[in-house]
Amino acid sequence: MPVLRQVSRAEVSSDLIHRYYDLLFGPGRDPVAEPGTATGTPGDWWTVFALAPDIFRHAVEGFGVYRHPDRKIDPVLRELGQTRAGWAHGSQFVFSQHCKSLRGLGVPEEKIAAIPAWTVSDVFDAKERAVLAYADCLTTGSGRTPPEVFEALRAFWGDEEILEFTYITALYGMHAVMTRALRLEFDDRDDPITEVAAPEGFSAADFLSARPGSR
Repeated sequence: MPVLRQVSRAEVSSDLIHRYYDLLFGPGRDPVAEPGTATGTPGDWWTVFALAPDIFRHAVEGFGVYRHPDRKIDPVLRELGQTRAGWAHGSQFVFSQHCKSLRGLGVPEEKIAAIPAWTVSDVFDAKERAVLAYADCLTTGSGRTPPEVFEALRAFWGDEEILEFTYITALYGMHAVMTRALRLEFDDRDDPITEVAAPEGFSAADFLSARPGSR
């Protein structure tokens, strides 16, 4: 379950949120009592963000920004950045949703499957490798970007396209972090990194005394 409370349809006073509830869950349906969207997600991103209607509005306007007709970057390159951001931040939700978007844009399955290990894959062309490298700089590198990466990007993008890609990829890095922190959608998972118990009877003293050559 999400960390934060979800907002039922009966509590919603915002016309915008009502419209999105109708669009995603069906007219009149309460997404808290009856969760589930057409893409197979629980839909609790929407019901948690509804706690703050102005933040909800800001977020959905952000989704509109990257689909706006004024955008100049190739949607496939854009989605490669969003998908890689989801993977790099460990968000199963962002990664999964944007794999679907890539598929909808006609990207071959072999490329989608290669995104986690793109650095050792030969299925991406020079443009795709450049944007994936920059996506890593924006996510795992926290923005630290070698000049060689910008040099590769400038072979096919101008300043406006680089700004667009930077903003959109960083935006989805934020969503990946938020969904993990709040345990939303497919990120409602326990952390897989936990201590594996030692065998019965083991003690730290035993471990230290078991070094080669010890007496």
